[in-house]
Amino acid sequence: MRRVRNPLNSHPFVAVVAAAVLAAFGAFASPGSKMVKELEEKDGFYDDERWQKYVTDIGERLLQHTPERGRKYHFYVLDGAVLNAMAMPESHIFISRGLIAYMRSEDELASVIGHEIAHITAKHVRKKRLTDLLGKSIGFLSYMATGRGELNQLSNQLSQVVTSGYGREMELEADQLGAEYMAKAGYDPMAVLDMLHVLKDQALFNKSVAGRTGGYHGLFASHPRQDRRLYEAVGQSQQFLPHELAEPVGDFWNLMNGLVYGDEAARGLVRDSTYYHSALRVVIEFPDNWQVGYSSSRVNGVAPGGAGIATLSVMRHQPVKRKSPAKYVSDVLKRDDVTSGAEVEINGNEAYIGEVDTSGSNVQLGLIGVLYTRADVFFFKGECGPKGDPEAFRKEFRATMDALRPMTQDDLKIANSQRIEIIVAKPGQTYAELAHNSPINEFPEETLRLLNGDHPNGEPRAGDYIKVVR
Repeated sequence: MRRVRNPLNSHPFVAVVAAAVLAAFGAFASPGSKMVKELEEKDGFYDDERWQKYVTDIGERLLQHTPERGRKYHFYVLDGAVLNAMAMPESHIFISRGLIAYMRSEDELASVIGHEIAHITAKHVRKKRLTDLLGKSIGFLSYMATGRGELNQLSNQLSQVVTSGYGREMELEADQLGAEYMAKAGYDPMAVLDMLHVLKDQALFNKSVAGRTGGYHGLFASHPRQDRRLYEAVGQSQQFLPHELAEPVGDFWNLMNGLVYGDEAARGLVRDSTYYHSALRVVIEFPDNWQVGYSSSRVNGVAPGGAGIATLSVMRHQPVKRKSPAKYVSDVLKRDDVTSGAEVEINGNEAYIGEVDTSGSNVQLGLIGVLYTRADVFFFKGECGPKGDPEAFRKEFRATMDALRPMTQDDLKIANSQRIEIIVAKPGQTYAELAHNSPINEFPEETLRLLNGDHPNGEPRAGDYIKVVR
């Protein structure tokens, strides 16, 4: 599958104008444009041009019925499992595939896109400190994958920016305007309430079943259908409905069939001898047939034959004030046991490999390595045991450092294998039955209910389309 293009570059004239603007203003590029560039570099967009086009087509239909008609907007589907969407300066609108997975119609998708467009048309975006997102794509991607901020020092602050919303009055205005745009475009504006109902169920699931917090920023504290002001605001939009609802711009259920579900590699995943971490967007390939495990702080590899042959661990460190890799070892890591070493270049990045003192132990060779990437510092530590081959291990150590690389879309397809599949419910079928062979690890029955709008106690109805996970 081809890499998703930046919509800024999808038209020659737009590309020329965008390039001229960025060249003219340089450091004054908007937070939205800068975030797009950083997400492109990290393959942060969902790699399915059908979905990217579908979301753009819906957005363009809605825009024809806003005060912004004729202004260029940019729509993106993010490759993240967290349920979220947001609007950024310069008319950039992002929606996660994680949020899309819980939708049940094009109208619901249009309600979210319309809500985010309304935040821009009502100038809410200018009132938020979204510039805090600049230069933090790793933290943003870690949040989108996990919903948590422990992967980056800046992510806790970032998560608050992404999820805190605009306040009740702004959210109400965005829902009202979004519903109006929907109605004028031929969508059912009551889908706003349907979508908020889905999101409210998600919040209840997180609290009562999964023991988590968080949710899409537009979610009201009360139940959407019990919020009088919200109901009235959305209801007023029905006066703008045309005589007939418009035909959908795409086949929602056909696109939903095959959508990537969740993020198995959000906190790390091992397949064969390769470690994947989709939040950090990093892949570490250990030598063939090594046993690889991981914790929250490190990835550990053990050679075939056990620790007596060789071991190797990798840890991610936060970057500090710029130092050379050699100085990082001496000044930051405070290593005073390095007997020899040299700075090297690995895949265009600065690195250091050193040999450490192993006297007084049965370790034949001890090595450490520091590798700078664009946003992180990775620390390697390896030991060749009494049964190992020191020269062979030296090559394996260097090969592992060489093999650490940014995660690609092909890697994501390997790491995240779960997909949504659409079936037609049979008479008497239950979610307990459907969950029996589900790959969903936590709360499979409850999660399937949630995916299909039947939380907390509903069951499939014969003939309905049902989302399962394969």
